[in-house]
Amino acid sequence: MKTIKSILYSAVGVAMLGMSAGCTNLDEVAYSEVVDDGHEFSEMERTAMFYPVYNSLRDFVWGWFGFTDLADMASDLWCVPYRIGIGWGDLYVPTHKHEFHSKIDFFDTAWNRAFAGVTACNTLLQDKIIQEDATSVAQLRAYRALYYYFLFDLFRNIPFDDGSVHEAGWLPEQVTPQEMFDYIVSELKDVEGAFGELNELGKINNATVNMLLAKMYINHNAWFNVEDENYYRLCIDELNKIIAMGKYSLAPNYKDNFRESIAGSPEVIFGIPYEEKYATGNYYANLWMCNAGRATWGFNGWATSGGGAHPQFIETYDVDDQRYKDCWISGPQFDKDGMPIYIDGVQLNYTHELRSIDKPGCYEQEGERLVKYEILGGDKGSGCDDQVIFRYADVLLMKAECLLRITGSHNGEGESVAADLVTQVRQRNFSSNPAKAIRTVAQLRGGSCYDYGHRENKAEMDQPDNWIITHEGGDDVLLGGLLDELAWEFVAEGHRRQDLIRFKMSNGCNVWNGKSWFCKDALTDPADHHYDIFPIPKGAMDGNPKLVQNPGYAG
Repeated sequence: MKTIKSILYSAVGVAMLGMSAGCTNLDEVAYSEVVDDGHEFSEMERTAMFYPVYNSLRDFVWGWFGFTDLADMASDLWCVPYRIGIGWGDLYVPTHKHEFHSKIDFFDTAWNRAFAGVTACNTLLQDKIIQEDATSVAQLRAYRALYYYFLFDLFRNIPFDDGSVHEAGWLPEQVTPQEMFDYIVSELKDVEGAFGELNELGKINNATVNMLLAKMYINHNAWFNVEDENYYRLCIDELNKIIAMGKYSLAPNYKDNFRESIAGSPEVIFGIPYEEKYATGNYYANLWMCNAGRATWGFNGWATSGGGAHPQFIETYDVDDQRYKDCWISGPQFDKDGMPIYIDGVQLNYTHELRSIDKPGCYEQEGERLVKYEILGGDKGSGCDDQVIFRYADVLLMKAECLLRITGSHNGEGESVAADLVTQVRQRNFSSNPAKAIRTVAQLRGGSCYDYGHRENKAEMDQPDNWIITHEGGDDVLLGGLLDELAWEFVAEGHRRQDLIRFKMSNGCNVWNGKSWFCKDALTDPADHHYDIFPIPKGAMDGNPKLVQNPGYAG
C-alpha cells in the first residue's frame, strides 16, 4: 500500500538538490515561484517536484513544532513544561498559557510549511504535461485545498494564491474568511469523485475529499461565530457518503492505527507514510521519554523527557478503558528484559502529577508518558511510524456530534443514532467490561467529567508543597460527555484545539478560552474570540506588507 515510497526513492536525490527555496527555507516564504520562463520540466524534475507536495505535509503535521504539537500541547490534554535540570521547554510555556504572540516559532513554522505545500502544488499545476493528466490535477488541487484548510483553521485571514502565473516579486493579497471558506469548499466539490478506487497512503482519495468537506462544515459555526444547523446537516451528508462506500470499518484493536505500518488498518482513510531511510520524522518517542527510559524498548535515538500528560485529563479515564493502557505509561519503569531501570541508584518512576509549567517547572521524571505510537528497538523509536490524518472512528463521532447538534432528525436519524455511534466506537476498548461501552444520549449531552481548574505546585523538589488549586469542573460544558469521548479517542492526533473551540459552555464561552487547566487560566468574556486563531507570524508580516495582523494581536 505504501506506493508513495516509490516517489520518495526516485525523487529524493533530485529533490535534495533541486527543490526551490520556497519549499524548503523556513526563514522566508516564497508564496509562488510560478514564473513563466518557457522552461519545460523533465520527467525527473517533475518527479522531484512532487516530493515537496507530500513532504511539506509530513513536516507540517508531524515535524518538530508541527501541527499535531500545536493543536494538542496548547490544549487540556498534555504539555511540554520547562524541565528543571535539563534546561529546555521554555519555548512551549506561552503556548500552554495561551499567551500567544507573533514571534512564537510554532506559528512561523506552521505558516511556512503549509505555504511550501501550496507553492509546490501551484508549480506542478502549471506544467503542461501534468495538466493533461486529470488524476494528477485532482490530486494537486485536493492537496492544495488541504493545505489551505489547515492555514484557514489556524490563522483565518490568510493570503491567497490560485496558482496563476505571476511576475517575479509578486505578493498575494489577504482574502476574507468567507472568500477562503467558499474557495476551499468549491475546490473540493470540483474534484469530488475524481479518484476512482484509489486507496494508498499519502494520496488523497474520494473519502479524504468527503472528510475535508465534513471538517469544513462541522467547524463552520465555530469559525464564523454563528448558529446554522444546515452546516451540521451538510456534514452528515458527506460522512454518509463515506459510510455508504463500505470500504472502511473500525480496526479490531485501537493500536492498529498507530503501528509502524498502518497500511493494513481498515480504519485509515488518509495517512502519511514514513520510511526509515528517506522519510523519518515521527519523533514522539524522543519527545516523551527520558534517556534512561529508552531501555524499556531498547531504542537508541535521542530523548528529551519533554512531554507530560495533564493529571486532570488522565483522571478522566474509566479504569476499564483499554485506551489508557494503549496510550500512556506511568510509575516504576523496567527495561525490555523486565529489569528495573535505575537513575543514580533510584528506579526510574514517571509520576502522575506535574509540578508547574515554568515556575519552577517540572523535574525529569514528572508526568505520565505517551506510548500511543509504536516504539521500536534499535535506532528507530517511533521515527518511521506512519501517521494517520483521517480515520473511520472520526466519521462516526463527527456524525454523532452533528446529530446531537441539530433539531429533530436528519434523513430519519436522530440523537439515539448518535448514542449508538459512540457506543460502536467504545466497544473495542471495553472488552473486560462490555456494559461500560454503552453510551446514552443523556450522558453525551451531560457535562464533562474533567476537573477543570488551575492545578499547580509552585514548590521546588524536597520543599513543602505549595499548591494553587481551583475547581471549575465540567458540568457547564454543553455536550460535555461527547467532548470527553473525543479526548479519549483522539489524544495526540491533532484534534483537540479544534474540538475545544467548537464546544461551548453554558455562559457562552468556548472551552478553549473559558476553562482553566494545569497552569493555563480561563478567560471569561464570551465575546472575545481572538484567541480562537493564532497571530500571523512576524516573519510573514515583515515579508508581505499587504498583510494585516489578526485582531487582538500586535504586529
